[in-house]
Amino acid sequence: MTTDESITIRTATDDDWNAVALLDAHAFGEHQNAEDLAETQILTNSEHFYLAWDGETPVGVAMHFPMSVTVPGGAQLDASGVSWVSVAPTHRRRGILRSMFTQQHRALHDAGAPLSLLTASEATIYGRFGYGPVTEEVSISLDRRFARFRPEVAPTTGVRLIETAEAPGLLPDIYHRWQQQTAGAQPKPPIRWERFFADRENRRGGLTALFFMVHPDGYVAYRRGRNPNRVVVQEFIAITDEAYSSLWQVLVGVDLADTIEVQQSLDEALPFLLTDYRLPKVTAHHDTLWARIMHVEAALEARTYALDTSLVLAVRDPFLDAGGTYSLTVTDGRATCTKVESEPDIELDIDVLASIYFGTHRARLFAAASRLTARNEESLHALDQTFGTDRPAVMGWGF
Repeated sequence: MTTDESITIRTATDDDWNAVALLDAHAFGEHQNAEDLAETQILTNSEHFYLAWDGETPVGVAMHFPMSVTVPGGAQLDASGVSWVSVAPTHRRRGILRSMFTQQHRALHDAGAPLSLLTASEATIYGRFGYGPVTEEVSISLDRRFARFRPEVAPTTGVRLIETAEAPGLLPDIYHRWQQQTAGAQPKPPIRWERFFADRENRRGGLTALFFMVHPDGYVAYRRGRNPNRVVVQEFIAITDEAYSSLWQVLVGVDLADTIEVQQSLDEALPFLLTDYRLPKVTAHHDTLWARIMHVEAALEARTYALDTSLVLAVRDPFLDAGGTYSLTVTDGRATCTKVESEPDIELDIDVLASIYFGTHRARLFAAASRLTARNEESLHALDQTFGTDRPAVMGWGF
């Protein structure tokens, strides 16, 4: 495949890893060290990299690797993790990204995984390729010196501080149990656990090595910082409300720190555990996981739904032409989905379908933004309620 007379797209070979590393370094401002590059080679192989070349010069890269993700209801759905996407600054706006993505996503479609996932460095890039944001996070800063827990909050139980050497034997099992019940979360590959526990200096951001506290149903991994004195949470995993409350109470008790910094999903209970629910300050709001639905029937039949209903969805996909008109019938929370030739109740682009699929974003908001059209109010209400979930989706790990 070519983008113009000089640019050629091909899959990589084992001899191309230096070219891949060079493009990645310029795109994301960090040179890959030998350990990081070796870990990536374990997650994938050179044939899953698509490289753009201008003669003998590498000018673009996109890769993917197999993974799975929890969808609403707890099913583990096959997916492709797209990553390391970049175009050299010398070759912008020449159609290189679209050409790489076209070749890559045709292969992903043929491979059969119902979903493709990525994390986006910029919010304006991937909608044109059918990706929509499916998880959201807020960054929280909490002044622990003024944190007091409400009298109704149960006392702390089950939390203990552990040595770094003990963490590899405890955290992966807790994460696995959490991931299995959390929509949007992916299993963490063994090589990523190895990177996490290796805790190399270049991953610390000028902070200390990791500290760990563990509950039977949760854990917190955090670092300490000086000037200002703070606790910076790297991972906060809680399977139960009791674990969440207990871990927070212990975390707030960490001495010689003024603030606690943490990233969490939109509906965490922390403000309502405290006597002053304004104390946790939101310092940033950002998307995390993005998804594209590669096979509509398989994806829609995999999750569970909040309301039994019958709707006809017209799904537009200008990138891969994977859309169509589908009859979605939900009975006892489970769906059957088939292609039909009927007048639709709902019309939407495939990126919008991805965004409402995981339950974080509501159909009604897309309708208000003129990105979703409903035949009538009853159809919109049914879609909005049917795809709704008890809690928004949460991404497991960044890739």
